[in-house]
Amino acid sequence: MLKKRDLHDSHALYELMTHPDVFPFVRQKADSYEEFLFMTKQTIESEERGELISRTILDEWGAPIGTINLFDIEDNAGFLGTWLGKPYHGKGYNSPAKDAFFQELFYETGIETVFMRIRKVNIRSIKAAEKLPYVIKANESRKSIYEQLNANGEVYDLYEIPKDQYTFYLMRNGAVQSDDSQLLEA
Repeated sequence: MLKKRDLHDSHALYELMTHPDVFPFVRQKADSYEEFLFMTKQTIESEERGELISRTILDEWGAPIGTINLFDIEDNAGFLGTWLGKPYHGKGYNSPAKDAFFQELFYETGIETVFMRIRKVNIRSIKAAEKLPYVIKANESRKSIYEQLNANGEVYDLYEIPKDQYTFYLMRNGAVQSDDSQLLEA
């Protein structure tokens, strides 16, 4: 479902990203394929330096359909950026991609908090975020970050996914096996 970013996926991803229903909501915009290729190289290099984490989202057949990223990593926290190509909207790819990414972030890389800034006009993304049971709307609880994001006007809502909240969600839904289950084998 996810793989590290690869230049070989750039053409397919660029074609998906340029759709008018997708492009306005992509953080790393490119106006040409060459620019997108250059930005992908920069993304790979930035990940090697520990500045971000970026993955390509794949469909069932291994074809690239979007990206999921953690930007602005600082103090074991960062901002989530996700986009899917228009043909994949509403097909059930968003939630499994986020789950796979959160598993990697929280349990393999030491990230403790994932923030999401979502434009108030992006109703599709707000609804998707608010469906997730481990997401907290943080406009009030993280007021300083919210105000920083909206320094030039009320543009974004802020959401937070703390590692402990995500872990609790997994435990309640049986997605995490406790170490005690291993002890019962004879």
